[in-house]
Amino acid sequence: MAENGDFRFGNSVKAVVMPNGLPKIHTHGGGASAENGICHDDSAPPVKAQTIDELHSLQKKRSAPTTPIKDGLQQQQGNAAFATISEEDRHKLQLQSISASLASLTRERGPNLVKGDPAKKLDTPKVTAEHHHYITPTISVSDSALKFTHVLYNLSPAELYEQAIKYEKGSFITSTGALATLSGAKTGRSPRDKRVVKDETTAEELWWGKGSPNIEMDEHTFLVNRERAVDYLNSLDKVFVNDQFLNWDPEHQIKVRIVSARAYHSLFMHNMCIRPTPEELENFGTPDFTIYNAGQFPCNRYTHYMTSSTSIDLNLARREMVILGTQYAGEMKKGLFSVMHYLMPKRQILSLHSGCNMGKDGDVALFFGLSGTGKTTLSTDHNRLLIGDDEHCWSENGISNIEGGCYAKCIDLSKEKEPDIWNAIKFGTVLENVVFDEHTREVDYTDKSVTENTRASYPIEYIPNAKIPCVGPQPKNVILLACDAFGVLPPVSKLSLPQTMYHFISGYTALVAGTEEGIKEPQATFSACFGAAFIMLHPTKYAAMLAEKMQKHGATGWLVNTGWSGGRYGVGNRIKLGYTRKIIDAIHSGSLLKANYKRTQVFGLEIPTEIEGVPSEILDPINTWGDKEGYKETLLKLGSLFKKNFEVFANYKIGQDGKLTEEILAAGPNF
Repeated sequence: MAENGDFRFGNSVKAVVMPNGLPKIHTHGGGASAENGICHDDSAPPVKAQTIDELHSLQKKRSAPTTPIKDGLQQQQGNAAFATISEEDRHKLQLQSISASLASLTRERGPNLVKGDPAKKLDTPKVTAEHHHYITPTISVSDSALKFTHVLYNLSPAELYEQAIKYEKGSFITSTGALATLSGAKTGRSPRDKRVVKDETTAEELWWGKGSPNIEMDEHTFLVNRERAVDYLNSLDKVFVNDQFLNWDPEHQIKVRIVSARAYHSLFMHNMCIRPTPEELENFGTPDFTIYNAGQFPCNRYTHYMTSSTSIDLNLARREMVILGTQYAGEMKKGLFSVMHYLMPKRQILSLHSGCNMGKDGDVALFFGLSGTGKTTLSTDHNRLLIGDDEHCWSENGISNIEGGCYAKCIDLSKEKEPDIWNAIKFGTVLENVVFDEHTREVDYTDKSVTENTRASYPIEYIPNAKIPCVGPQPKNVILLACDAFGVLPPVSKLSLPQTMYHFISGYTALVAGTEEGIKEPQATFSACFGAAFIMLHPTKYAAMLAEKMQKHGATGWLVNTGWSGGRYGVGNRIKLGYTRKIIDAIHSGSLLKANYKRTQVFGLEIPTEIEGVPSEILDPINTWGDKEGYKETLLKLGSLFKKNFEVFANYKIGQDGKLTEEILAAGPNF
């Protein structure tokens, strides 16, 4: 301390006296102390914020497009519309497009929209839009016209997690990072509540009547339900909007818009559709198809054609889908699949309910099969690339996946049986209706307390051997899977083109169901084109397209039985998975084409006499039955079931002379 009261550091630093009389202390990082490696000041500059809200705003930075800039004329043309407008104007155009989607048909304008979460404080909306209609309004003013609806547009999985956990009861993060949700009262699809508008065009084009999944409704009733859904969505403080794509083939891609009220639905579709890059999103424009998911709100049961509080309505002319009275997310996925079954054949593209994989040499195989046939297990092969697990298109460009994700069953899931699905259940995955430990959040996949139809939705890139982009060359093999619990179909048969068409249209498998006496016996199940619930045209049209493409590109058809041998269920044994894999491997390698074949009775199937790694005696089912007469009797019974099922298709003539129909009928059971 100096005599005058000043406080000093070292020999030459003088402290400045503050107004309150206390000295201001100075610290220095230089001089001799710095030379010794000692820092006397480890403080950082103060944050650039005056309030805690400003500090929080610094925590997040704006996303920038990460898509590589394209070269040449395509880049100039692709961004020409957006190159000269500001970011605010671009957002305004997006909102105008969404407002047009959400517009009522009876009011003067669409809803007032603003981007962002309503929970965040906004002084004034920065970017808003309203859409004006040319339809003469019957109601000029409503409460919805006086409010803003917040649009949560193409949110990331992390943002959707936050929305779900904060606002949707029943949403939790599991121990592996997946989002567990509940779908409400409906835990599966409601096919009896699905309606399609029947107009002059669809009356001629679609499959109606006996056996068809298409239940008609008129245009007026659709508009009533659309108005109900739109009014419900516009009454909310916020809606989720996803702009995404269907079909990995860029030449035949479809733009879809999904408007929903739940983060769960938005994340589900984020996973299931193809996710656009930021650049693609900026140039998205008007969607080709729009879904209005107002599933939390019921339809009016007094409305014509309504038989319950649930209605899933397709209007192919307007290219719109309305969902009321069910929160089950699978309705959106399969609704769009139905749309693709209508739109793609118009372009001479075959839409298929199948799995698909590709070998290292580029050989593509399609797998068709109903539940329990092993489609997922056999199409997931670590020695081959997965193109997709469920929905595909076959065009002149080759094969392409329709979706951007997978929707896997979770009941009794185990790491040992399905390691790829098990490992895919992580952050970003939606787990529907599963049960988990309230403390550890570990999922019990054996628990059916909510439903047996527990599901996981995840992006396809979560599968390690997925081929990205999900496209491949022309298929080499078409494999039809059947789990024959009657035990009379051979483990593998080589099919002619008419036989392929016959069994493709039939879509056979056999399930085991309990009878009242407790005795379990097989029950035949037929689903046209292995996906009758989703097809729009008559099954023979898809079958004819399949045969045409197989013939043109030299693909071979196979019927593979993954069911029983040596007797029906309860008597014989299930064909070992190892044997089935050997059969599939022989198909992939081409060695099975070189085998010797013989023809079976009744079904007239060509069966190989020898396959490496498979006991020869099981290749002909009659060899494995001790009761030969029982075998023949059961074979005739199954043949009769096939014939009875095919009666609904027999009168439909393909082509002007109907010869193709005759060929298909002749390829079925003959006795």
